[in-house]
Amino acid sequence: MLGEKLLEMLKETGAYLEGHFLLSSGLHSSHYLQCAMLLRYPRYAAFVGEEIGKLVMAFDPEVVVSPALGGIIVGHEVARFLDVPFLFCEREGGVFKLRRFPYPKGKRALVVEDVITTGGSSSEVGSLIEKEGGVWVHTACIIDRSGGKHSLPHEPTSLLKLELPVFKPEDCPLCKKGIPIYKPGSRPL
Repeated sequence: MLGEKLLEMLKETGAYLEGHFLLSSGLHSSHYLQCAMLLRYPRYAAFVGEEIGKLVMAFDPEVVVSPALGGIIVGHEVARFLDVPFLFCEREGGVFKLRRFPYPKGKRALVVEDVITTGGSSSEVGSLIEKEGGVWVHTACIIDRSGGKHSLPHEPTSLLKLELPVFKPEDCPLCKKGIPIYKPGSRPL
């Protein structure tokens, strides 16, 4: 029921797109989830933050950390619900760093992202937290579209699992049909 409600919200806000897309992972897809369109509405951002927060409370996080840009709003809302500090990582020279915040050494960190496809960004953030002395306790997202094929060391918590097709560029049927590709999102390749 929660998943159906969220899918309805995604479609209503224009966050669920169909076409030919280049994902941040380098893969191609006929579907794209632009969660910024959903999260631009504070009531929806608060809703997903609270629902994720309820699901991850048992991990007892002391801090929420998200990759910029996609995870900032939802991560902040989860942290607000859990009443813990929120931090975000930014890319510098192609790698994530906590540029604005001290590292949460010794703290139990929950990594929160908007959409997980390969888990690459979340894995980078979680690994950085561990490298700098924090404890990566879990990962959560609004939508898990990985189909279980992610790079995370654990199964992420999500509000919705979607099986959306992804293709390696050389195998992409949309490319073979000559359909123009669009690169949405914030992360350049």
